[in-house]
Amino acid sequence: MKHFHQSPATFVQEVTINVENLQRSIAFYTTIIGFKLIEQKESLAVFSANGQTPLLTIVQPKEIKPKQQRNTGLYHFALLLPSRADLGGIFHHFIAHGVRLQGASDHLVSEALYLTDPDGNGIEIYRDRPKEEWKWNGSEVEMASVALDVENLLKEGEDTVWEALPKETVMGHIHLHVSELKDTEQFYTNGLGFEVVTRYGAEALFISTERYHHHIGLNTWNGVGAPAPEGNSVGLVWFSLVFSNVDEKLAAVDRLRSLGYRVEIWDGQHFVQDPSGNKIKLV
Repeated sequence: MKHFHQSPATFVQEVTINVENLQRSIAFYTTIIGFKLIEQKESLAVFSANGQTPLLTIVQPKEIKPKQQRNTGLYHFALLLPSRADLGGIFHHFIAHGVRLQGASDHLVSEALYLTDPDGNGIEIYRDRPKEEWKWNGSEVEMASVALDVENLLKEGEDTVWEALPKETVMGHIHLHVSELKDTEQFYTNGLGFEVVTRYGAEALFISTERYHHHIGLNTWNGVGAPAPEGNSVGLVWFSLVFSNVDEKLAAVDRLRSLGYRVEIWDGQHFVQDPSGNKIKLV
């Protein structure tokens, strides 16, 4: 279902995070997750699934601080695999390497495995069910978190020899801790053009374009009023949102500025922070 991660959708493509130990994280993201390392500098490494498109960049800042708790920032980034057999294959790979999972869920629209990197950055790896199987109630898609059929998934992945992330893997979505939801919803909908597709009470909402089940998840599970983490701590640095064209991007920039948000230009790129301090690169 690539059309949810290409024009005319607005979608997440790349995530940049801070880590404590660059070499340890390179080993994890290549050996365990299966990324291709496409660029490395003294304090930075860039990873791809297809060998060309950057999906994840890790940075080791000077005077790095461990992941801070009860803050806004990254809940998890989510890698979307092309098939259920691929998800079963990486599940076998995790078992073979003794990887401890944090969870495994059936979300009705998708099936997902959850883990963290060595520094506690959250990762989801998932596959989508065919969109024809998603149930919509008007503008809201039905999602839940129920037990994953682990035995069936492992059986489906038995014949998949896991060597690396499939080259069709994309950054499926990002899920963020935020400090509140009212201004956050206005920022992402009125400013960036997303639509709310699911609400979990007063604590979480999920937004997308082109009727995807979600490109971005937003929650207050770290507490209403949670502060932003320090810039040199483990966690999110920025994530990118890809617009269909320059005009669409500049229209979003104008809407954000009209709402009172500061859009800055660094190295020719537009950046903005959501109301909780999560930084977004607009491309």
